[in-house]
Order: sequence, then C-alpha cells, then structure tokens
Amino acid sequence: MNRVLVILALALLAALPASAQDWAKARLEKSPRHGEYVKVKHDGREVECFVVYPEVKNKATAVVLIHEIFGLSDWVRLMADEVAEAGYIAIVPDLLSGMGPKGGGTAELGDQAVRSISNLPPDQVTADLKAVTAHILKDPACNGKAVVAGFCWGGGQSFRFATNSKEIKAAFVFYGPPPSKEDMQRIQVPVYGFYAGNDARISATIPTATADMKADEKKYDPKVYEGAGHGFMRAGDAPDANEANKKARDDSWARLKMLLKKI
Repeated sequence: MNRVLVILALALLAALPASAQDWAKARLEKSPRHGEYVKVKHDGREVECFVVYPEVKNKATAVVLIHEIFGLSDWVRLMADEVAEAGYIAIVPDLLSGMGPKGGGTAELGDQAVRSISNLPPDQVTADLKAVTAHILKDPACNGKAVVAGFCWGGGQSFRFATNSKEIKAAFVFYGPPPSKEDMQRIQVPVYGFYAGNDARISATIPTATADMKADEKKYDPKVYEGAGHGFMRAGDAPDANEANKKARDDSWARLKMLLKKI
C-alpha cells in the first residue's frame, strides 16, 4: 500500500466532520430498491457484502464494487444503489471484514479503517473478490456476467483484480494506480480508466500503463477529466460539489452506463 496514499487519506479523514456522508445516507434511505447484507464464506473467512437489486424484468449483469480506502461507507452503498437504478445488480464487499478488534469490519474500525486497509494481505483481497464474484454469478437474478469497478484504493484493486480473475468481463478503474507490467500480462478483459486532471500522483501513471498494456496487446482505455480532483465520483456527488468535480462525476457516470450496456 502506498504510504503517501495512507497519509493523504488520514489527513482527509481528519478534515471531514462526522456528518460528511449524511447526504449519502439520507438519499440511500429514500431508495425504492431492495438492498440487503449477505455474508460470503470462503477459506475460513466471512465477508460481509451490501447488495442492491435493480427493478427489472430480466436477469441482469452484476457489478462488483470495490470501496475506497475508507471501507464500506455510506457513499459506496449509495453508489451501489445508483448502479442498481441503472439496471444492474451491485455488490460491495467489505474487504475489512474480520479486521476489527472484535472481528467486525468497517463499522467497528471507524477512523482506523484507513490504516487497516493499508495492512490487508493482497492475497486475501484477491481471495475475497474471487469468492464474492463467484457468489453473485450464482445469484438467480444474475445473467451470468460480472464486471468489477473500484474507486481510489478500490480503483487500484479493480485493475489488480483484472490480473487475477478469469470470471469478470471488464474492469473499471476510477483514479487508482496500475499493477506491475508483469502482472498486466495476465489481463484478459478490457480495462477502462477514469482519472482526474488535478491528480498527478495517479494520472502520471497513465502513459506508462498505456504503453505496457499496448505492448501486450491488452485493451486499456483511459480518460482524464480536466479540472477534477482525486475522488471526484464522491466529491462530485456531494451537495457542495464544485463544477469541475460535478461535471467529471456526471460525465464518468454517463460513460460507465454506456460501457455497461455493451457487456
């Protein structure tokens, strides 16, 4: 885990009041869609997941959402609801499940979630995501297709999961770093990137990732949203969003829905 990313996340967390996500929670509580918590068991672990189902007649593609460095937050649950509103099954695993002092996850860890995520074993994250993907693919409401999408820390994990999974149909990376060139060679699905213009720490990786993916004849389609900052999907969704973040969020959401229709 990038130490700079942890420090930046801790600074952001300290600057946010406890009510920072009240708007997300309030919107989620008004949703007419069915959301529930399920536990996915594998290899002696139990991963709590938030699932939202679309109100559609036919079976739907599943979207495995990977949360930010803050864990299973109200905002990422709202994002899952919005994915379901667009017509897809959304499932968000709490990758901090079992990491709390009493065996809980994000809710139990509170402000320690950021530090705990930095200590997650990569192989455990991969195993959790594989188990969750297998679980949702077997859901009677699923059409047998799944993709992965992640934000910030989860963006990097979505790119990384594409190197480790043969079950997903595509990976959507929101302002997350790429895996190594060697790991990229294992990717078998298209990867779509969503990046902020004012986020050099992450966006500076795009040229190398583009070259590495092209060298291995892999599909990588990154797009940079000028003027937006890191985390624009969350920041652009907030009531006090600035114009650049709001536009980046709206444009990215439209692009994501367009790409999902092609899966």
